[in-house]
Amino acid sequence: MKTKLKHVLTVILVAILSATIALFGYDYMQKKNVSTKHSNSVKSEFSQNFSQDFEQDNVRLTNLTTSQGYPDFTEAAKKTIHGVVHVKTTKAPSKRRQQPIDPFEYFFGFGNRDFGPPQPQVGFGSGVIISKDGYILTNNHVVAGASEVSVTLNDNREFTATVIGADPKTDIALIKIEGNDFDYVSFGNSDDLEVGEWVLAVGNPFNLTSTVTAGIVSAKNRSNIVGQGQGLQSFIQIDAAVNPGNSGGALVNTRGELVGINTAIYSQTGNFAGYAFAIPISIAGKIASDIKEYGTVQRAVLGILSPNIDYLKENDSDKYRELQKIVGVQIDDFSERSSAKAAGIEKGDIIKSINSVPIKNFNDLQNQIGRYRPGDKVKVVVDRKGKESTYTVELQNDQGNTDITKAANGMNILGATFGEITDSKKQQLGISSGVEVTDVTNDGKFRKEGINKGFIILRINNMPVNSEEEIAKIVQITSSSNAVDKAILIAGFYPNGKTQYIAIDLSAE
Repeated sequence: MKTKLKHVLTVILVAILSATIALFGYDYMQKKNVSTKHSNSVKSEFSQNFSQDFEQDNVRLTNLTTSQGYPDFTEAAKKTIHGVVHVKTTKAPSKRRQQPIDPFEYFFGFGNRDFGPPQPQVGFGSGVIISKDGYILTNNHVVAGASEVSVTLNDNREFTATVIGADPKTDIALIKIEGNDFDYVSFGNSDDLEVGEWVLAVGNPFNLTSTVTAGIVSAKNRSNIVGQGQGLQSFIQIDAAVNPGNSGGALVNTRGELVGINTAIYSQTGNFAGYAFAIPISIAGKIASDIKEYGTVQRAVLGILSPNIDYLKENDSDKYRELQKIVGVQIDDFSERSSAKAAGIEKGDIIKSINSVPIKNFNDLQNQIGRYRPGDKVKVVVDRKGKESTYTVELQNDQGNTDITKAANGMNILGATFGEITDSKKQQLGISSGVEVTDVTNDGKFRKEGINKGFIILRINNMPVNSEEEIAKIVQITSSSNAVDKAILIAGFYPNGKTQYIAIDLSAE
């Protein structure tokens, strides 16, 4: 009897213990899930806000599988392929240098010397339509320096595109074609991507239009892919085949949502060698939104300085190993006007999170701060000697204030107005193209360089011009290029005068 009672009590005790463990385990998982969902919801706000800027709907596919249980990419491909375009660019021919002639060539021929006129440079890439009214995301390196940009849709319709703006630091550009009701690719949430998750790369490699390849996310938050000091770098690494011509194309998840812009490949030959890299839409979407709204990128900063890990790795291995153990970003110093310092953060503090998003390293910090604009307020959690504290920081721009940066207007810098020349006057002057300067201001670049009313502009950067719009286009492309010297070369004359060549520096003074 006692043995039986003991057995019953043991069973009851085990049942109570199991129920207690299950209860506490469920409670723990619920709290963990709530915490995770909160963190992800904070991140999701960014892609949703950007999609609203381009009036995207919120219709989403579910993840699909075949009857055998394998991932099904067909619906995602159908949803994406009509929103990815072929981009063709034409760059003005570079001025050919005068080559000295070897006297022996008179006797033995001129070999491969080319005496013909310089030819325009033609390039190709991809782009992603992100709105019904024709806004397109692509790479800056696809359109940089182009005098003409044309876009071909999957249904073979061709459009002339306007470069709205570009950001060389992130290699993102926003261009636009005129029209309505274009198929587009909706923004997804690149933060939700998991290593090992299936993704599709859609683009035009080697001019093979509408090409779809599949692979997995191999890594996230990759940096130093396109060289040191190239601005914000937090690439998605994938093993889907990406080749020349894919630049600016779409990286989508299996729901057909845009999660990245394909940008670079890791290769010693220039062709695909196993890995490619995409700019997360959390970065690209914000850049596009800024360009659309303000004409230029709004960059916010905390105003902190952190240890140079690469320098310490080479010159102070002990300090390097010490810093490698830190989860977060240690503050070494502050900029001259620092919003973080003004909020109460101190040297030696370790930044642990921004708006509840964990910060593990400097790339994480750059990625998070890069999503905000000057004037935005963020909650910064820091570890100070083992104790965590939260500070509210109002982010500033690199000038130490919260003002919105406006894009420089290159045409205003010129300080001139223009008039079209009639065909009869062109015939009288003996020219086939040209625009007349009708007035100049005293503080403009034209007056400074000696161009006055009545000057006839024949070509700019070796491109014939016939209207103020054509001049504005060349000026805008030159102003937004990644070139160190942002200048235009004007060829023109005064009636009854000789042709002059005048360089105008478009850099703001």
